Amino acid sequence: MTSPQTLQAAPLREALLAALGADAVLDDAAALEFFRHDVYHGAGMPLAVVRPVSVPQLQAAVRACAAAGVAMVPRGGGASYTDGYVLDAGGHVLFDLAALDQIEIDEPNAVVTVGPGTTWAALRTALAERGLRTPFWGPFSGLVASIGGSVSQNSLSHGSGAHGISAPSVLSMDVVLASGELLHTAPTSATRNYGPDLTGLFTGDCGALGIKAAIRLPLLARREAFEAVSFAFDDFASYHAAVREAALERLDDENFGIDLALSQGQIAKQEGVATKAALVSQVMKAAPGKFSALKQLAGMALAGERAMRAGEWMHHFILEGVDAAEVAAKSKRLRAVLARWGKEIPNSVPGFVRTLPFAPLNNVLGPRGERWVPLHGVLRHADAVGFHAALEAFYAARAADMERLGVWTGGMFSPVGSTGFLYEIAIYWPDVRTAYHERVLDWDFLAKLPAYPANPEARSYVDQLKRDLVALYAAHGAAHFQIGRAYTYRQRLDARADALLLAIKAQLDPQGLMNPGVLGLG
Repeated sequence: MTSPQTLQAAPLREALLAALGADAVLDDAAALEFFRHDVYHGAGMPLAVVRPVSVPQLQAAVRACAAAGVAMVPRGGGASYTDGYVLDAGGHVLFDLAALDQIEIDEPNAVVTVGPGTTWAALRTALAERGLRTPFWGPFSGLVASIGGSVSQNSLSHGSGAHGISAPSVLSMDVVLASGELLHTAPTSATRNYGPDLTGLFTGDCGALGIKAAIRLPLLARREAFEAVSFAFDDFASYHAAVREAALERLDDENFGIDLALSQGQIAKQEGVATKAALVSQVMKAAPGKFSALKQLAGMALAGERAMRAGEWMHHFILEGVDAAEVAAKSKRLRAVLARWGKEIPNSVPGFVRTLPFAPLNNVLGPRGERWVPLHGVLRHADAVGFHAALEAFYAARAADMERLGVWTGGMFSPVGSTGFLYEIAIYWPDVRTAYHERVLDWDFLAKLPAYPANPEARSYVDQLKRDLVALYAAHGAAHFQIGRAYTYRQRLDARADALLLAIKAQLDPQGLMNPGVLGLG
């Protein structure tokens, strides 16, 4: 007997083939098995994966799905781990937007327009040739992370110290709605703030309101002069106090913190890459002069593993300026602030990040080949130390089971402007790799790692651990980026805000076909 899903899929498949061509419609078993996974786990099987190469093709595919009443799920670079593009129910069409990767630089007007599938690494390369950059310029996963995905999820990393998360760096967008119509969020690229901020509706929407077709970002001049500064702290309260004060100063272009567990695990694994000859040439190119490059390489070599064991909590800053004098002045002030709470340590970690800002995606597995999933919360400063104490108690209560199952954790941290503190937890456990890992990661890299058998007990434990940690974040009032289906959102809104959100969703997607379930929306 033919299932209703198959009956529904047959005419839809024909419509998609007519709109896109056979090369842009994937429904073979291997492709669907890969695309039903994100970094963390797999969910329901899509009916098909479509890969439009133009905005008209994207619109045609959306119209075909809307006519068939089939859910549409957009996928950016695929580095999500919060169920942002995996759907438990399955039976959807997944939109792989990687081929929409155009970059149009309007230098006279200081604007760049990109396709949603453009990676941050590709954009950085294109702009660097002209001495330009965007304010926010990508997460650490920018080799694969797309601009459309980052804008849809909200993202934090490169440029965030000076310019905030990804959302403020967007001037306007073109969005394909569930009807296939194209919506322009602003009538001009001169400013985002022309009346109510309609562009803001589509930042952090997780694709619930439409599929991004084009994104406009402002341009800035690149600053080649820089200095990396690192400090270590003996206790979390001192660490948080130092980071809070540094955020008020707003001296750095970017900064991030790591605890000792993560420093000696994942970060140390990345640091080892710095010894390879291929990285030497990148250091030479990145530094403003040959002497500066040699000095940086020498510092990284001398620091070695010492920088990985310098303290329980370590924070790293990259400061930029028009010349060495500006950078020196910023660094002097930053050191004076941080020295009240901690001690300066070798700066090899931020030096490495400055040289290689977009590392390979190898860190989606642990340092010994373990499975990995992170989660995070953005806390008020007044809640950060209390959350940390609660987390320590949380771990203590579960220590025996975690040790028995080989589950371990590390932490990464960052201020979010002057008002928030991002506390990210990375969870590792021994388990079999998925189709995602086998396809995305290099075989030579995988061959060097242990391979684990399927471990359903540890996997189930991590699933529950993750849910319990999300509840702990909620109990401390944390906000979240990359909400997807992993974090609560609607439940946190007051009744009027929730009604407004539902009205917007109903207006833009009356059938509820756009990425159903994200943000708590049907």
